[in-house]
Amino acid sequence: MQNKKVLNYLSKLLDGLPPDWLNLTTHRLDIYTEPLAKTQFLEQFEQLFEANNTNTSALQILPTAYDYIRLGHPLSCVLEWTIAKLNGNHSEQVISFSSQTMPILAVLRSNLLNRKKTRIIYTGAIPKGLNPKTIKRVYGYNFDLIQIEDINLISEFEGSTILVVDQNQSNQLITSKNIDFTVKIYKKTGSVIVIHSDDKTDYAKEIQHVRRRESIAMTPANCVTVLQSIASQSDLYYLDYNLEDSKNRVLNTISTINNVNSKAIIGSSGLSIQYAIMMGLVDHALEQHNGKPIKFIVPTNCYGGTNDQARRVAATLDNVDIVDLQVDGDNDMVASLEVVLITIAKEDAVPYIIAEIPTNPRVEVPDMQALKAVLTKERSSSNGNIAIAPILILDQTFCPNLQFLSDASLLASIQTIAYISGSKFPSGGKCTAGYCLANDSAKHLISKIETHLSLCDNEATDLQYQILANQMPSMLQRISDAYKNTRDFVSFIEETLPCAKINFVSEDLAQQGFTPSVFSLDLPTKGNTPEEKEKYKRTLNHKLINLMITEIPDESKYCVSYGQLKGCYWTIPATSTQGTTKEGDKDYIARIAVSPNLDLNKHKSVFQDFADNI
Repeated sequence: MQNKKVLNYLSKLLDGLPPDWLNLTTHRLDIYTEPLAKTQFLEQFEQLFEANNTNTSALQILPTAYDYIRLGHPLSCVLEWTIAKLNGNHSEQVISFSSQTMPILAVLRSNLLNRKKTRIIYTGAIPKGLNPKTIKRVYGYNFDLIQIEDINLISEFEGSTILVVDQNQSNQLITSKNIDFTVKIYKKTGSVIVIHSDDKTDYAKEIQHVRRRESIAMTPANCVTVLQSIASQSDLYYLDYNLEDSKNRVLNTISTINNVNSKAIIGSSGLSIQYAIMMGLVDHALEQHNGKPIKFIVPTNCYGGTNDQARRVAATLDNVDIVDLQVDGDNDMVASLEVVLITIAKEDAVPYIIAEIPTNPRVEVPDMQALKAVLTKERSSSNGNIAIAPILILDQTFCPNLQFLSDASLLASIQTIAYISGSKFPSGGKCTAGYCLANDSAKHLISKIETHLSLCDNEATDLQYQILANQMPSMLQRISDAYKNTRDFVSFIEETLPCAKINFVSEDLAQQGFTPSVFSLDLPTKGNTPEEKEKYKRTLNHKLINLMITEIPDESKYCVSYGQLKGCYWTIPATSTQGTTKEGDKDYIARIAVSPNLDLNKHKSVFQDFADNI
């Protein structure tokens, strides 16, 4: 009876989905309480279920679930809730992925850290990309892979047992005291992992963190596909997105924009791509510099996902360490890099540098000639050998139009891999897919990166390819138009509130091609002590943001975003994009992202009111 009620409610809900549930890729911070992200959404969703209320208006005012798309979103929560309801589980025990292999890798990671054995049992084909030899050699995970015919014959095991089943098996999950996790594989859409025991709540947290940093939740469109199948008790129905055509268009566009011949790799998100880069380079180091320590050099205040993921990789591998790089404000990236590379050279270690250019959130650009000099400088190890040359991993999300990788670039002689978050300008905020490519000096590394993107099954979905194919041809014009709006807004703020400190590129840098459409604003403050001044400034940040989103609700959003097709997006990095960054390195300033399409005069007018009332 309960199952029938769930299926009937699900059918009605799918007929009246709020548009944002399918189309929004970034979370609204004005209705977001991070510690309660999933529970708050589901508690209120459960109330609608009990009242048999599927009104679109009621659904669309539910609190933000997780952070939209990557960690989770309304439809992934509904999918997980549905599977839990149908199988008598708690919703937190059910976690969806866009990848077929990442939930398995998530359990393996947790068990590695807890020194616990794992066996993976499957009945049909193993998940796409799962390569036991590479996983054990590069990731350090240890497990037994066992194929069986009769699931009922699964024996006891001192450790964790993961059962892998395919979509053709019924929605009623197989339960056994000898099965700890079931991973159900859905063709083309991803997978769902179910944690069978209530006492495994720590696993839920760790699995979700893997999804947050190294993969993404099952995408909204694919969640709908699976939910429709469950509601109708029928086979999955897949839309035809003409993948081959979309993929070729995306690859050709990326090659043209970046003026390179090397193949681009497209992942389900920017962090999916970054993870493939990191693990691909670890693999490369193991083969080319076996036995030598690996050092990932990471800016201390860069995007929190980058910071966290890098440290998560290092936490599982004895030969990998993170080296902090000071890049912003009073610290010069090039000078800091020189100090770090000297130390790493002495240790005869493998240096991999992750750098954002321009930096986030202070939008700073290093002296590119000086950067080239420090990266090409020959150094010696403590034993007198020539030190291993660094490889640059460049996050150019703020300026995806710049040809850092062309043969004419200052970085041409330096092994450089660039990656871009596709949720920004490439898609205009319509999907999360990200991509990377290499210059001629580093193109030999692309195959390793592609191997690990495939192993993790983190390639972009068919719909993501289609969105990029449709959006990327207009990207350069949108970047140009957005920069003009941003420069205009920055100039207005400089005149209106000259005591504020604005972090933005200079006119000279813009002439060189650095034309981001984001700037940070350090508002004026007052108080008798540093603590009072900081408190006042933080309050002022929120006052400004609240005024903007209240007065211009159709355009100004309190949201982590950049490169959107329209509107203006406001956030405070310290409480959003730098969520896992060390407290002392966080930036409690306002970050503003301007689009090519907005009512700039209205934004100026509201800002003028704000400045007049400080």
